[in-house]
Amino acid sequence: MAVQSNGIANSLIKIPEIKFTKLFINGEFVDSISGRTFETRDPRTGEVIARIAEGDKKDVDLAVEAARYAFDHGPWPRLPGCERGRIMLKFAELIEENIEELAALESIDAGKLFGFGKTVEIPGAAETLRYYAGAADKIHGLTLKMSRELQAYTLREPIGVVGLIIPWNFPSVMFFMKVCPALAAGCTMIVKPAEQTPLSSLYYAHLAKLAGVPDGVINVVTGYGPIAGAAISSHMDIDKISFTGSTDVGRLVMQAAAMSNLKPVSLELGGKSPLIVFDDADVDKAADLALLGILFNKGEICVAGSRVFVQEGIYDEFEKKLAEKAKTWVVGDPFDPTVNQGPQVDKNQYDKILSYIEHGKREGATLLTGGKPYDRNGYYIEPTIFTDVKDDMIIAKEEIFGPVMSLMKFKTVEEVIKRANATKYGLAAGIMTNDLNIANTVSRSIRAGVIWINCYFAFDRDCPYGGYKMSGFGRDYGIEALDKYLQVKAVVTPIHNSPWL
Repeated sequence: MAVQSNGIANSLIKIPEIKFTKLFINGEFVDSISGRTFETRDPRTGEVIARIAEGDKKDVDLAVEAARYAFDHGPWPRLPGCERGRIMLKFAELIEENIEELAALESIDAGKLFGFGKTVEIPGAAETLRYYAGAADKIHGLTLKMSRELQAYTLREPIGVVGLIIPWNFPSVMFFMKVCPALAAGCTMIVKPAEQTPLSSLYYAHLAKLAGVPDGVINVVTGYGPIAGAAISSHMDIDKISFTGSTDVGRLVMQAAAMSNLKPVSLELGGKSPLIVFDDADVDKAADLALLGILFNKGEICVAGSRVFVQEGIYDEFEKKLAEKAKTWVVGDPFDPTVNQGPQVDKNQYDKILSYIEHGKREGATLLTGGKPYDRNGYYIEPTIFTDVKDDMIIAKEEIFGPVMSLMKFKTVEEVIKRANATKYGLAAGIMTNDLNIANTVSRSIRAGVIWINCYFAFDRDCPYGGYKMSGFGRDYGIEALDKYLQVKAVVTPIHNSPWL
């Protein structure tokens, strides 16, 4: 069983005062038109942190009106790219000046590790701003060599008003993964954070205003997905939707976009990613990577390595090491620096994960570790590893989004490629081998958007990220992410009596 921390949050850091709880529209914090609010809770205790303005269709209409005016008449799309970049760099500086408070907000709202947020995630958000600030003045079209007496060039223009719907598992990372390329492209936007984790998005809206982002460029509407999210997806005056979340909700977003103004949609959806460990891999390192692959961020990550395939020659040794390492994993208060895993984001997710664990038990899988909640306040679940898992079991097919691994044995390369691909998802995969031929063959054979060889969670803002199959389409990160927020316009004129075509 994993080690349980008693938690020492209040002795480590002052829990921040909640400063921003209202909608952010046209540069101002405002109440929802209805006056309604909803609770956001601390997953460490289940207690209410604050009441947040509950936006609905009327509030979305106001936010879209502000964003449309800012796009059609405001300075942001018309600024030189270098000037947009300068403001984005200032935004990044302000984030770094408030790192500790922002990391604490993520811990009390999402159960995320404070130390990791302070040293990696929040600084990473600032660096993502800097990356796309550097791209803002490098958005170029092409001069085209035509086949007739014509000359042509392309323009890459901002697509317009965009709706950005972000999930609860990485509130800061996802906010900037979408906002940064949209800002660089010259778009204006409505951001809809998950109802479970609204606090950091509202804080970022405040910092954006301080940085000099013009009013109406970034609007944040908090509220529930089926109401505020649906209003954004179906809005006739939004030009583009970028959504990260579940596959089921992604379908609804795409349907709403199609039934409204046929706005383009990019989707980053669910995953059931395989980690494949071959006989020649270092067993100790592979076990470490497998454990990280399922337990990082409490398993609340769409690319979690939830299906671990281990070749039969090292399977027994791998299973033993995995069990030993899982017992050292510390679960507890995310403010405690000795803790590896905090609480699940909310009661609904906690109950969902526990129900999947019960499915695994009923279907005949064997519990190697964990399988229970902790007997304490908050939404804490033991790191859970099932062995003897069959491919047709629910725990091997469905995205659990929690600290639950399915461990499976395989014999041949051909077999494991077939089994790894036998899923509706295609977001990521990991390969552990020292054989270059195997690495090349398997990486080219797995139908997934990102393949990590002898590493896992190897994200970088310069590397495009997105899915195949029912994991969605479109790419975040990298220069490719700019394409989602740009239109390509061709301009053609005739040429006469030119000696050259």
